[in-house]
Amino acid sequence: MPLQRALDQIEIRVLGCLLEKEQATPDLYPLTVNALVAACNQRTSRDPVMDLGAADVSATLDRLHAEVLVWPVASTRSERWRHTLDRQLELDPARKAVLTLLMLRGAQTPGELRTRSERLHAFTAVEEVESTLEALAQNPEPIVVQLPRGPGQKEARWAHLLAGEVDLPAPARQNLPPRTAATPDRLDELEARVSELEARLATIEERLS
Repeated sequence: MPLQRALDQIEIRVLGCLLEKEQATPDLYPLTVNALVAACNQRTSRDPVMDLGAADVSATLDRLHAEVLVWPVASTRSERWRHTLDRQLELDPARKAVLTLLMLRGAQTPGELRTRSERLHAFTAVEEVESTLEALAQNPEPIVVQLPRGPGQKEARWAHLLAGEVDLPAPARQNLPPRTAATPDRLDELEARVSELEARLATIEERLS
């Protein structure tokens, strides 16, 4: 089922974080607003980097809730939120993992997606990632698109279409490597662990308050 409209960048970030945490840290999911703010503002594994406040995230959740893309879950201490995007778009685990990474990190090659998907879904080979991307691209309403290969690029990159048609970069920018490709994978892993610890600490503080 296609979405009702193109999503804005903050909506993409909020949904991407809910998708990521559901797959990577299911014991912390659904997320509180505070945990979601921390996830949205991570300094690595995110492109672009954002600096959102609780009011920004809450307003975004209200908009997405009106379209049944997120749903509140009652909790003894605080309200938590979960997404419904996998049902809306009929995503299996492989497609969910690939779409999550594209939403959080921008356009990437199949090789980059395989390397970065370890905590979300275990792809056995790059060819499996490629077939997943092709399946998403062949939907009646395509969810991803393969971008034209720019000067100096050995592999084609893919991008999601949840925010509408992709604006192709200027030729000068195409000569630069993707911002996320320059981020060491070890730093990404450490950032993910810090984010997970912060979410766990927030949960403990809410239970003690």
